[in-house]
Order: sequence, then C-alpha cells, then structure tokens
Amino acid sequence: MRLQDEPDIPAQINIVPMIDVIFAILTFFIMSTLFLTRSEGLPVNLPKAATARQQQVPTKITITVDEQGAVSLNRQPILVDSLAQQLRNLMGKNQEALVIINADERVGHGKVVAVMDQVRQVQGAKLAIATQKQ
Repeated sequence: MRLQDEPDIPAQINIVPMIDVIFAILTFFIMSTLFLTRSEGLPVNLPKAATARQQQVPTKITITVDEQGAVSLNRQPILVDSLAQQLRNLMGKNQEALVIINADERVGHGKVVAVMDQVRQVQGAKLAIATQKQ
C-alpha cells in the first residue's frame, strides 16, 4: 500500500480568518459603545464630588444653568419664575418625576437655590444635582 509510504502531513489550522472576525466584532463593539452615552442637558462644566453616583433612574426632566446663569428646561430657554408651572405641565398626570439640575460650577449659589426653590414647589418632583466623580 502506498498510504504507509507517504509522509504524515501535520494538521494545520489557519487562524487568519478568525483574527479578521475578531477584529470585526471588536470594531463593532467599540463603535456601538460610542453611541450609548446620551446627554439630556446642555454641555456645562459640572463640579466634582467624591460622593457622586451614576444615575439610578431614567432622567425625566433636565434643568440646565449655564455659566452666564441662563436657565434651560429640557434644552429650551426659560425664566426662573415660570419654571414651576412648566414642570407641572411636563409632568402631566405622572405622580413623580426626577428633575436633574445641571449647574455650571461657576454659577452663583443664589441662582441655583432659586431654581431648586421652584422645583420644590412642584409636588412629586424629586430633585437631583448633577456632578462629576473626582
């Protein structure tokens, strides 16, 4: 028989296609994670806090106070005095809503307190202040 006379050829596994697939999957995951972060408020420089946590419940309403002290409700400019009424309109029939205040770290304390006072006038509005973890 000739089969015994032929030298044994070692079995080979070509890993080049497997590397291509792994890089394609890695690229997919990198690109998809770039689109997972979504900011509800306008971009501001948030102050840092050692006890900052990630959001635990979905954000319903976002109030932004920028560096110049301008107030926005869900990215729409608004006056501080009309904030409570607009919050009630946005909440509608909902019993509770999470209101997150994104205030720039350079905004005066009085402006933030005025916004917080308006939010506290709305029953069922839970107040949160956005910070960055140090």
